[in-house]
Amino acid sequence: MTDDSHFYEPAKGHGLPHDPFNAIVGPRPIGWISSRAADGVLNLAPYSFFNAFNYTPPIVGFCSLGRKDSLRNVEQSGEFVWNLATRPLAEAMNLSSAPAPADVDEFALAGLTPAASRIVQAPRVAHSPVSFECRCSQIVRLKDAAGAELGAWLVLGEVVGVHIDRALLRDGVYDTANAGHILRGGGPADYFEVLPESLFRMTRPPYP
Repeated sequence: MTDDSHFYEPAKGHGLPHDPFNAIVGPRPIGWISSRAADGVLNLAPYSFFNAFNYTPPIVGFCSLGRKDSLRNVEQSGEFVWNLATRPLAEAMNLSSAPAPADVDEFALAGLTPAASRIVQAPRVAHSPVSFECRCSQIVRLKDAAGAELGAWLVLGEVVGVHIDRALLRDGVYDTANAGHILRGGGPADYFEVLPESLFRMTRPPYP
């Protein structure tokens, strides 16, 4: 029997034009993180490695590959805000990913308006339909299987405040299909949009 799979050991290289890892583990939600530096400068940056990790209390997290401004701001302030990236905000989100110096306000760079949060000092993206105000619960430096520390930090935060555009609540249920979520798909520049025609439903079966 012929093995038609492409096998590789990541430590030895993938042997392909582009690393497939990000494309396989995806599409992934975008960690569009806003924070405030100790000197008051606002920061806004999208993170490809982001997700939710717990229900009660709700916890979300993003991974900083290198000691970036968002990580340093969270270390200093103990808080951040996650903002939903949508199709209408995609270009602005992309502009906020520019490797700007720490003294540059990415809200201004991307032409976005900051909005005051209710609980934390970090601002929200005013035009984002959903935002999570978060207090940092853990910062974990990642290690490889041999125990060696990596230049990557997982920032976890408890969601202490949630903002949702009322137009996205249909009979009290959040309308994911029509919210315009965009997702990171890997590849050099691949993104996906959640659309109503992509929706299908399955209810969890009872144990026989």
